[in-house]
Amino acid sequence: MLKQNDRRYRPSVLRGSGFFLLKQNDRRYRPSVLRGSRFFTLLFLNFTGINGNYPLRKTVLLIFLLIFPLSFFFADTGTAIFVTATGGSYHLAGCRFLSQSRIEITGADAVRGGYTPCSVCRPPNPEALFTGDLSQNTSPLYRVNIAGIQNSGNANLRAMTPANVVGHVDGDTVRVRISNPPPGLNVVETVRLLGIDTPETVHPNREVEFFGREASEYTRTALLGRNIYLAFDWDLRDRYGRLLAYIYTEEGQCFNARIVLDGYAHAYLTYPFQFMDEFRSLEQEARQLGRGLWGPR
Repeated sequence: MLKQNDRRYRPSVLRGSGFFLLKQNDRRYRPSVLRGSRFFTLLFLNFTGINGNYPLRKTVLLIFLLIFPLSFFFADTGTAIFVTATGGSYHLAGCRFLSQSRIEITGADAVRGGYTPCSVCRPPNPEALFTGDLSQNTSPLYRVNIAGIQNSGNANLRAMTPANVVGHVDGDTVRVRISNPPPGLNVVETVRLLGIDTPETVHPNREVEFFGREASEYTRTALLGRNIYLAFDWDLRDRYGRLLAYIYTEEGQCFNARIVLDGYAHAYLTYPFQFMDEFRSLEQEARQLGRGLWGPR
């Protein structure tokens, strides 16, 4: 140990922290800061077994003094913000308005979507959250299962991925162009509509099924060339690599739900999805009213 009469060192620091490299006249260091971290320093020295090796200890402590402040400098200072499934404001994590649903968004999302700060939890202004290039889309995909909504009519249109329908395959499959695709998506995608199944018209091993052409024409007429919005669920793609999505029109209507209600598609209940109960009810209503493929042959 260093002797008490060695005036090169500050006795108060020696007794309190175990730092042996600071000269008494060196005023660049604050003893209060050093004493606050003495526990971690002594723990590290004892754990590594170098508490008695003074040359090695001096080297390790010097490295520690250089790195420890940098950990604060490079710390993440980002603020997590959230929106609800239907609201127009963004909130901090503990806000009471997030009790029913919460969807994390980025500062860029807040600016693009025109969200306003919550007047209760008072998050930072959008300008403070995002100052980058809005042409770079880093937004997370809008998933209705994460949003926790059970009805397609409650989805948040402004949080969805905008696209344009550029091609038509059949009643439940279209091709879309996404001008600014978020991570995980391509500029051009084949979209298989989630939760529905229409009669076959293009299957290589099957004949055209009853009401297949009508269902295909229904989708082509309703979507081709239109601007739409994409929402997602538990699984992003099927085994063929097609994008699984709910398509929403600019008016905010879920096309997947509409085609079932109008009787041009079955509710596809083989695999679970967030709107399963709703789509099952819509199919029952279409059956009862004799719509589309449920009408007289």
